Amino acid sequence: QAHLAESGGGLVQPGGSLRLSCAVSGITFSMYTMGWYRQTPGKQRELVAELVAAITSGSNTNYAEAVKGRLTISRDNAKNTVYLQMNSLKPEDTAVYYCNAQLMRNGVKIYEYWGQGTQVTVSS
Repeated sequence: QAHLAESGGGLVQPGGSLRLSCAVSGITFSMYTMGWYRQTPGKQRELVAELVAAITSGSNTNYAEAVKGRLTISRDNAKNTVYLQMNSLKPEDTAVYYCNAQLMRNGVKIYEYWGQGTQVTVSS
């Protein structure tokens, strides 16, 4: 049974930093593409950043345009954990952030798991 547990959210002032963590259990972590998504009330959940499984392509990452240069995704396969370093935060970054794990085969998503989410609020 896969379990994804986010931590590190909270209240931060504009221009500040946070680091989100997602501890993963119950799956072969290194085989999964890991991602962070976010959602605000009334809007669809959107991709923030993803880091494909090392087994497939090394360290290929993708970022939403709105966060490029400010947010950085990384993973520690030894600790089964994915991180999102968030710098130069803006009020528009306020959202619930969700950790996501996807197992891909030949471009097809085989399995997908979600965490419960952690609230990030950027406000003065």
